[in-house]
Amino acid sequence: MASEKQQSGSMFNALTAGSKIVGTITADSDYRIDGVIEGELHCTGKVVIGEAGKVKGTVVCQNAEIMGLMDGKITCHQQLSLRANGKIQGEVQTKTLIVEPGALFNGSCSMGTDKPITPAK
Repeated sequence: MASEKQQSGSMFNALTAGSKIVGTITADSDYRIDGVIEGELHCTGKVVIGEAGKVKGTVVCQNAEIMGLMDGKITCHQQLSLRANGKIQGEVQTKTLIVEPGALFNGSCSMGTDKPITPAK
């Protein structure tokens, strides 16, 4: 019998508050950041930057929800949501952008891409 790998949709990775990663991260499932990342994050799922989360560098993902700080370049192949407490400084490339009142966005935005992403090798 062959076994099949199934994802329940509830699988995700998390970087908790008080934690810091410097370098490159590759994830095949959703990723929540409540700590600090300096470097690159390549994720085939959704990236959530929590209110205490900070990313300085590059993020490539399918979808994103920003409630903390994103400083650098973010590429979302579907939808990026910038929540009321969220801040983006830098460059955004996404298919759809949602910005709530109270959010801060300083930088540039290019919209219209809808390419699916594949894991970095």
